[in-house]
Amino acid sequence: MKLVRFEKDGQVSLGVVKDEAVAIISSYSTMRALIEAGDEGLAKVRAEAAAGAPSVALADVRLLAPIERPGKYLAIGMNYAKHLEEADKLGVARAKHQTWFNKQTTCIAGPYDDIEPGVTEKLDYEVELGAVIGKAAKGVSEAEAPAHVFGYLVANDVSARDWQFHTPTFTMGKSFDTHGPIGPWIVTADEVPDPHALDLRCFVNGALRQSNNTGGMISNVWQQIAYLSTAFTLEPGDLIATGTPEGVGVGMEPPVFLQPGDVVRCEIDGIGAIENRVAG
Repeated sequence: MKLVRFEKDGQVSLGVVKDEAVAIISSYSTMRALIEAGDEGLAKVRAEAAAGAPSVALADVRLLAPIERPGKYLAIGMNYAKHLEEADKLGVARAKHQTWFNKQTTCIAGPYDDIEPGVTEKLDYEVELGAVIGKAAKGVSEAEAPAHVFGYLVANDVSARDWQFHTPTFTMGKSFDTHGPIGPWIVTADEVPDPHALDLRCFVNGALRQSNNTGGMISNVWQQIAYLSTAFTLEPGDLIATGTPEGVGVGMEPPVFLQPGDVVRCEIDGIGAIENRVAG
């Protein structure tokens, strides 16, 4: 299923997208509640949609970030080989282990919302596959990890490069308000047979900047979940950004950063696309 949060006539609802329409779901009022309900919740929503729930045209609603506010938004850095080479040029030291940072959850924005640059003068984009945790994970193995994923979405890890390097943790430059557009919906895990076989791309003003396949990850999604859950519990609704490929603006020669009016489109085959304009 493609699960959305949307706004119409001032009211926020959950829905299931099918054939350019959205079946309105009343079983749960928040996506977090649906995720926490697990398989039982998905079965209830699937049955409600199949039973002829009221629907609206997809074109007539405003899609919101499909998760209201994740408990945690974690992102892995330098997880594609050629992007790692870009980082080398910028003087980012290679780590012996997976490199993680937090995006503060207040950065979350909708799939078509504007990106506000804020004070940064080096605004950049990063297309990424986002994985949504469905079942609490603590100390899980790689083999067990797939059972803990609720679904997948498209993420743009918008980055303020000048602020990113204020601290080794990257958090400041990764967490500006509106710098976390996600969506356009959550595709449930049962409809993504292999999250490591998806083409992903990023365009700026229609020009292709990034293009790769999730099979190119250095640490795959299952390894990421196993590594994180070694230290702390991943909870239902937590969001993981699984890494970006080469082609980011800061890695170009010379660097090319986003400007007001630029339109960034991030797309992943089998998941969908988000598109965000830089405000200003």
